[in-house]
Amino acid sequence: MSVIRTGAIVAPRLGRAVSRAIPPKISDAEREVVCLFDESRSSVFRYVLSFGLSTEDGEEVTQEVFLALFQHLRLGKSRHNLRGWIFCVAHNLALKRRQVNQHSRNGVYSERAVAESQFDPCLNPEEQVLSAQRQTRLRAVLAALPEQDQHCLRLRAEGLCYREISRVLGISLGAVSLSLTRSLRRLRFADGG
Repeated sequence: MSVIRTGAIVAPRLGRAVSRAIPPKISDAEREVVCLFDESRSSVFRYVLSFGLSTEDGEEVTQEVFLALFQHLRLGKSRHNLRGWIFCVAHNLALKRRQVNQHSRNGVYSERAVAESQFDPCLNPEEQVLSAQRQTRLRAVLAALPEQDQHCLRLRAEGLCYREISRVLGISLGAVSLSLTRSLRRLRFADGG
């Protein structure tokens, strides 16, 4: 028979206290936020970086998104389509942060640095050069697209459906479809297809 005393369990047979963390009770909202954070953090972070934010700003905005989610759930607000809600909040917070950075000129973002940090070590040197050239060509096409088209592509790449993209960007389903069709055609053409 064990006795619980201030976070430790006393094992009478052993005659010593066995330290065991007793998890504090967490609310359903906290549990849900942690689960969504684990599932979506990297996607949200990538999307936020696409606004030209620095890594540090991207991390802060990502944390702010999930803090806002916690507050949203704690207040008992709608749980419908939380993934879309997360990206909508991320979009708005990233735009605000970018605007602040443009005034203060703090934000320096290198899409190349992000691409290099996700480098594939399985490629041989020739394949690495060809892959780098292809990525440079596709990044140039992506950078030449209108900002709305870039956002549509990035949200679709993160797995959002057309309806979710429409809600995040505040545009019609037809505009999302047209944007993605036009952008993908340009990327295919630049990729030699």
